[in-house]
Amino acid sequence: MYFPAAAAAWMLPGVVLIGLWVAWSDMKFMRIPNKAVMALLLLYVAIGPFVLPLSLWAWGGVHLAVVLAIGFLMTLTGLVGAGDAKFAAAMAPFIMIGDLSLFLPMLAAVIIASLVAHRVVRRIPAVRAAAPTWASWERREFPMGLALGPALAFYMALAAVYGV
Repeated sequence: MYFPAAAAAWMLPGVVLIGLWVAWSDMKFMRIPNKAVMALLLLYVAIGPFVLPLSLWAWGGVHLAVVLAIGFLMTLTGLVGAGDAKFAAAMAPFIMIGDLSLFLPMLAAVIIASLVAHRVVRRIPAVRAAAPTWASWERREFPMGLALGPALAFYMALAAVYGV
């Protein structure tokens, strides 16, 4: 892995908390709050310069811009929601370009697992009774935050153990 292990260890607690927030919010409201997107960006901006080599940290801004542009186009065509696109852009600085061959299949696997789990769990009466007002139980759309947040957390956990 190309993400420095020490940097991943410093960022992991914040990434996990924000990822859980995003997953919960998207399931409950079918919405990823802008505050969560900003919190993830703030985490990168506040901690990144101290734990990452400056060149790696700066490339994160390029990653953000590229993913934001792609996400904007995908939102315009109706492929993803705006919150999903914004959160993916906020995730982008954390993903090293050399790790894309690891991250993208992992993201695909997390999306599939999250989709299947969500579709199964929402059919369980006890679960629905425990969270009766969650919008994702009734909507046809999948709450992508349920996959995006955990995928970034898994990546950071792997980097903390196996990073350079």
